[in-house]
Amino acid sequence: MSTRRRVVRATPQQVWDVLSDGWLYPVWVVGASRMREVDDAWPVVGSKLHHSVGVWPALIDDNTEVLEATAPSHLLLRARGWPVGEANVDLRIEAHAEGCQVTITEDAVAGPGKLMPKPLRDLQIGVRNVETLQRLAFIAENRADSLR
Repeated sequence: MSTRRRVVRATPQQVWDVLSDGWLYPVWVVGASRMREVDDAWPVVGSKLHHSVGVWPALIDDNTEVLEATAPSHLLLRARGWPVGEANVDLRIEAHAEGCQVTITEDAVAGPGKLMPKPLRDLQIGVRNVETLQRLAFIAENRADSLR
């Protein structure tokens, strides 16, 4: 599993608020390109985001499902992007002196992506998730700044 961490200058609740707005998913998740639908119950366990991944015109329509959710500290997702496969994405938010620390742990769990050698897979996922955490931080921090 690839794990990356980032300190965010926002409260855990402010980060959770970004995660809870399913329509923001393609803004902070690298690779997601558009939202098609967000279940009304998002982010309750079993609810889904219906998104597209890739670059137009080569878009793949699929979904991401909530496997576990404990506001405002934990969100476990099953992200799908077939034919590439599926991944578990575990987001943890902990209080920190400067706001909060967000940890993202991800690994392929099904499909061709799982066949990639683990060191190469971890490197690729890790690089992507550094940018994902940066985008999430930008949104949460700028929302937090606008409330001050």
